[in-house]
Amino acid sequence: MTETNAFPSLSLNSPSAASSVLQLGHLSTVRSFNITNFMDHENGAVAVEMLSDDFDPTAVVAEPLPPVVTSTDDCDLLGKLAEDRKGSREKQMVLGRNVHTTCLAVTEPESNDDFTGDKEAYMASVLARYRKTLIERTKHHLGYPYNLDFDYGALTQLQHFSINNLGDPFIESNYGVHSRQFEVGVLDWFARLWEIEKNEYWGYITNCGTEGNLHGVLVGREVFPDGILYASRESHYSIFKAARMYRMECEKIDCLISGEIDCADFKTKLLAHQDKPAIINVNIGTTVKGAVDDLDLVIQTLEECGYKQDRFYIHCDGALFGLMMPFVKRAPKVSFKKPIGSVSVSGHKFVGCPMPCGVQITRLEHINALSRNVEYLASRDATIMGSRNGHAPIFLWYTLNKKGYSGFQKEVQKCLRNAHYLKGRLRDAGISAMLNELSSTVVFERPKDEEFVRRWQLACQGNIAHVVVMPSVNIEKLDDFLNELVEKRSTWYDEKVQAPCIAADVGTENCSCGQHK
Repeated sequence: MTETNAFPSLSLNSPSAASSVLQLGHLSTVRSFNITNFMDHENGAVAVEMLSDDFDPTAVVAEPLPPVVTSTDDCDLLGKLAEDRKGSREKQMVLGRNVHTTCLAVTEPESNDDFTGDKEAYMASVLARYRKTLIERTKHHLGYPYNLDFDYGALTQLQHFSINNLGDPFIESNYGVHSRQFEVGVLDWFARLWEIEKNEYWGYITNCGTEGNLHGVLVGREVFPDGILYASRESHYSIFKAARMYRMECEKIDCLISGEIDCADFKTKLLAHQDKPAIINVNIGTTVKGAVDDLDLVIQTLEECGYKQDRFYIHCDGALFGLMMPFVKRAPKVSFKKPIGSVSVSGHKFVGCPMPCGVQITRLEHINALSRNVEYLASRDATIMGSRNGHAPIFLWYTLNKKGYSGFQKEVQKCLRNAHYLKGRLRDAGISAMLNELSSTVVFERPKDEEFVRRWQLACQGNIAHVVVMPSVNIEKLDDFLNELVEKRSTWYDEKVQAPCIAADVGTENCSCGQHK
């Protein structure tokens, strides 16, 4: 069925209209709605009750299934073009719904609202209902790498302040409501983790992991203006976004079946461009398969191709696993004692910060190419953004102090243990599944039912999906997911309809299709 605009003339200029929308849930069942039916024609004001009698502030907002579209060669989904899957059949991609059809309008208060309190009551009801939705969606959150296990009640006392760390973290500006003392403390913690002295690094707390990648690639570009960006096809899409933004020449490197960079192909492409410096993105955990690129092998490949340290720059994208790898015994070490230029990690993923943020650290010697004096701030600035969330450093500081290295080590061990449990249960159920040795990302065959995918918020690409086992994901949640998947799967496949072969994605040893099991 083709989806049409359910509200062709709905402007949502009143709280009542917005609450009416909330009641509808599945918009595809509504044909039309005209706001003029509710107008007081004498004065043009909305003449309808703020909330309908059957408004339920505790109800969960229904989420309609989004339309299915066919991906094209221009689609750079998860940093991997459709054309990269050589010889594969055309894939279908499911786009999310158009939020404009369900948005909550900002409305003007009534003239007597201070007396009646209707607007406050309306907003309280909407927020109560939204909270109910968040609780429900959190229960079924498995496909994206966010740690939802946190409690920052002690920090609510700071929410009344507009804390802004605009400018350089290490130099105060004229704006006095900042949290630089927390920010630099957090940066020092990560500097110790990645083995670089205080007087040798520069960094800042970013607004997200993508900003860390944009900054890392930008520093590399400023150090080597004519350098070529090398990144594996499994790299996060923000790396290729950076290449487009900075108009950089970019070489995509093939990957092994694990998702790790193929250094043989890397060597071939390096040798073809020996006349230009190399700017390399190294993945400390790829987006889809959680693969960790071998940093030492990348450096060795550069040296074998004749690249000395003054002709290459390495940025390490450690969005999720950048904080996990230091606590895994057999993991390759990410350290500034090696010839790397920068490392970035997300703060809202493994750490568990409730707002998107990240940490970016680079060598101080590189930052002068970016840094500029800003008289308006009475400071310097080498960041991507201007204003920066001053609350995020406090949340990170609070968690790092509360957990410490030993606390993170325990959480890493828990995640790896539970990931192996999930993979084992999937394979026992006859479901194709793969888990990289250093990863908590379990890759398996894509569920046939998009409603199931949406319910469990699974990230999918082509014929595969994944679950990222985070500290907030326990055995009970995994069992609920597995039991439901096995039950649903029994209705998807039978003797006539076989489960898909995903050997091309996970290897024959991990495929449980009829041909490989």
